Amino acid sequence: MESYDTRELQALDARHHVHPFTDHHDLHKTGVRIITGAENIYLYDSEGNKYLDGMSGLWCTNIGYGRTELAEVAKHQMEQLPYYNTFFQTSNVPAIELAEMLAEVTPAGLNRVFYGCSGSDGNDTVVRLVRYYWELNDQPERKVIISRKNAYHGSTMAGASLGGMQAMHAVGGLPIPDIEHIDQPYHYREGGDLDPDEFGLKAARSLEEKILELGADRVAAFIGEPIQGAGGVIVPPDSYWPEIQRICRKYDILLVADEVICGFGRTGEWFGSQTFAIEPDVMTMAKGLSGGYQPIGAVMISDRVAEVIDREGKEFTHGYTYSGHPVACAVALKNLQILRDEKIVETARDQVMDYLQSRFRELADHPLVGEVRGKGFLGALELVKDKGTKEKFDDSGKAGIACRSACADNGLIMRAMGDSMILCPPLIISREQVDELMDKLGTSLDQANTVLRGH
Repeated sequence: MESYDTRELQALDARHHVHPFTDHHDLHKTGVRIITGAENIYLYDSEGNKYLDGMSGLWCTNIGYGRTELAEVAKHQMEQLPYYNTFFQTSNVPAIELAEMLAEVTPAGLNRVFYGCSGSDGNDTVVRLVRYYWELNDQPERKVIISRKNAYHGSTMAGASLGGMQAMHAVGGLPIPDIEHIDQPYHYREGGDLDPDEFGLKAARSLEEKILELGADRVAAFIGEPIQGAGGVIVPPDSYWPEIQRICRKYDILLVADEVICGFGRTGEWFGSQTFAIEPDVMTMAKGLSGGYQPIGAVMISDRVAEVIDREGKEFTHGYTYSGHPVACAVALKNLQILRDEKIVETARDQVMDYLQSRFRELADHPLVGEVRGKGFLGALELVKDKGTKEKFDDSGKAGIACRSACADNGLIMRAMGDSMILCPPLIISREQVDELMDKLGTSLDQANTVLRGH
């Protein structure tokens, strides 16, 4: 096994590396954790510690780590054609073959793809694409895109504007113009005395209220994650998405499904849109598209939108240097073939998913847990000071930080979003590994509870 000088690497990192979503003053007190290897659902650091990856990297390693087939595909493609652009009426074989595969596996009516490098730039593409569509339809005044409070749609200027997180809007003068936000379907904190279905309808109808406030002739699209991921795994009530769909159709507004987290098996179906019977006009995807093995994103475009683009003789002045990158496309294609041929999504759903959710919900009785919520291979524990009143410890997220630190000490990687502990394991997790995960999590909750309550 290769040896590492952890302290030297930490010093170099502190000297030269600016990290995403990080308090660097705090980071430099402790030093970074340096991940040096991975296999199956486990990570290894430079100190030789082993961790169960309960976050699939960053919601993306659906097929786990160590699939050498993907490395072999990347090597072959690099030797044959390491790069060429897809501008100027040019394409490449992996980009074409991946586009065909995506048309096959995505919901009906989504048959065209625009490539990027991530979900963030995919949602930048969405902003330009839907406005371009309405311009071609002689309705250029339709520019407004409606999203939700506490949604996450990336961290680029347009993506962060679409997202509804106030902490992100506080940096850089966001949101950009013509982005609006409505209520989220967060029943635990915002449902009041309404039952879930009543609240789902109420939250969905805030879309119609916003459309009427702005004027339907100004609204281009509504964008939403089937399940809000980084916002705390907010699973909408069953009544929510059918009502959103009805409202979008009533006012002829494009419906955009952000499948960056939910896509490629995370909800028990290939896409969250299938789980919730959403019929999107546009779909953003990334993360599970390549299983994290290459940076690639894509925007699927419905026939309705594509037909307008095709019939008009006007250039879509948008694109990226690495759109349709041949190596990224080749790896993503192989990843999807593995998902399909090994029936990873179906096996995970039929053999492990219900067991995972059942074991996860056993934690509802823990004194620190106010709510357990989840669907498929996504879950969240909302940590509270008082289960009866839902009182938080404070607004700093210290409960989440305490639990996250305990998890890491116990060899488990989970993410804290405020005081919600987020779970997103690889789809290949076994029932035995679910037990291992829950044992580590239970121990971590006990330790965090002791720290937070001082006993």
